[in-house]
Amino acid sequence: MDNLLLIIVVTLIMAGILIFITLFITRKRANNRYKRKINDLDIEKNQLINVQVLSEITKVRDLVKTDNLKHKLDGWDKTFNTIKDDKVPEITDKISEVDFLIDKNDYKNAIRKIADIEMEIDRLKRKTDKLIDEIKIITNSEERNRALITKFKVMYRECQSKFERSEESYGEVALPIKREFELLDDKFHAFEDAIDNNDYVLVEQLVIDIEDNINKIKNILENVPSIVLMANVLIPGKIEEAKVIYSRMQRDGYPLDYLNVEYNLDEIKNKINVILENVMKLDLGDSEIELKTMLDYFSSLFNDFDKEKECKDSFKEGCKKFRYKLEKVNKVVYDVYIQIDDIKVTYDLTDEEINKFSLLNKNLEVINEDFKRLLEQGKSKTFAYSKLNEELDGLGIKLSRLQDDLDYQLRSITSMKDDEYRAKEQLKEIQDLLKKAKNKLKDYKLPVIPSSYYVELKEAQDAIREIVKELDKKPIVIKILNIRVDTARDLVFKIYNKTNDMIKSSMLSEKMIIYGNRYRSTYPEVEQGLEDATKMFYKGFYDKSLDISIEAIKLIEENPLERIMH
Repeated sequence: MDNLLLIIVVTLIMAGILIFITLFITRKRANNRYKRKINDLDIEKNQLINVQVLSEITKVRDLVKTDNLKHKLDGWDKTFNTIKDDKVPEITDKISEVDFLIDKNDYKNAIRKIADIEMEIDRLKRKTDKLIDEIKIITNSEERNRALITKFKVMYRECQSKFERSEESYGEVALPIKREFELLDDKFHAFEDAIDNNDYVLVEQLVIDIEDNINKIKNILENVPSIVLMANVLIPGKIEEAKVIYSRMQRDGYPLDYLNVEYNLDEIKNKINVILENVMKLDLGDSEIELKTMLDYFSSLFNDFDKEKECKDSFKEGCKKFRYKLEKVNKVVYDVYIQIDDIKVTYDLTDEEINKFSLLNKNLEVINEDFKRLLEQGKSKTFAYSKLNEELDGLGIKLSRLQDDLDYQLRSITSMKDDEYRAKEQLKEIQDLLKKAKNKLKDYKLPVIPSSYYVELKEAQDAIREIVKELDKKPIVIKILNIRVDTARDLVFKIYNKTNDMIKSSMLSEKMIIYGNRYRSTYPEVEQGLEDATKMFYKGFYDKSLDISIEAIKLIEENPLERIMH
């Protein structure tokens, strides 16, 4: 027991020692890692005050000859001194604080301050880089800007050469363009003077101005000829052409007020004057787009003129066709309308069907009035022919729809007449069929006719009389008439088929009995069967008589029915 206790105590002591060693090693490693991070931050801090900034500022001091540059240098010195004398010492103090926290093993606060130092160093580094870039603009100004000016002079000479080759195409704008070239030439001279005086602030501004002027001249040289051509030649020509066509069409009676031609032409003239005034000031703005829009307007206007000419002819032709079509519909509707009372007497039309004819007639009257008004408008020339054509097309659609409704109504009446005629024809056919059935029954004198046959015959005859009654009624109810015809036809066909079947069965039964007589004397069973069949035959049960006789003869031979059929 004592040994076990000793083992437990020793194990706990060893575990404690192991934990202590592990914690010590972990802290040591963390301490070393943060110490290295502090050293890196200290190096980055020292790099903020680098030799390059001092060197570039020194170069600028040697170039200062103007107040502008001296003012900029003072600003750069102030920024640099603020970083060197204020910000860097602050970072140094913060790094010392972090070092102290690490020694106290306060890693949480140390990490937070390290993050703050990193952000501050990064911000100052970007500020220093920006300072170097601004200073280099001045220190490298002469070499860089001379290269740019050389490039701009080449572009300047190309623009001058282009202008001189086609100076006449610029019209009155040639003079302000020449002044623009002179202004640019003065700026080239000013650039040389600024370089000689080390006024690098002015140099930078002049380079920007020269580049803007070069681009402006290039844009002017490229666009002014087309603007001058459109404003002085093309559009004035279109204006005169539009005036001539407009005047002629007005003289010929075309109503063109809706186009506002005179107002639009005046507006275009005023707009061209404004554009030319701006172009003389070399302010092109959206002049080319506006002028092209004017040309598009004239294309649209001439299309409208052509459309009006076409519409005048098509309106006259359309009116002729529409009048012919309208007169035909008027005649049909008039004929129907004057017969509507007779139709109501003859056929059982509903109030809704009658109202449809009345509504159709009213709609037709409206179309007639609209067409009359449209013709008057065409004669008075108060509306454009294109508008009149649209109205005529609308009337054409209305008339077509009315025609469809009329056709439907006429088909309804025609269908009633057809049903009446068909009922009369079918009545005649049914009567003829029933007569044939009676004649057949009369020609083949059966010994007995079953009473059920007379019942069905009476039903068929009654159904025929119902058809006659319906046809004699005024008005005729077509739906009921059709039902009567269908019923009578079914009953007559039934009696006709029954007559044929009954005659056929009686004939076969009689033949079978006669055929079986040969076996009477020899076979008693056959004789008995034939006797039974004969009794059924004289009672009118012909189908049953046939079946009995066949079964009796089958005792002697197979398929006796086939023998008598051949």
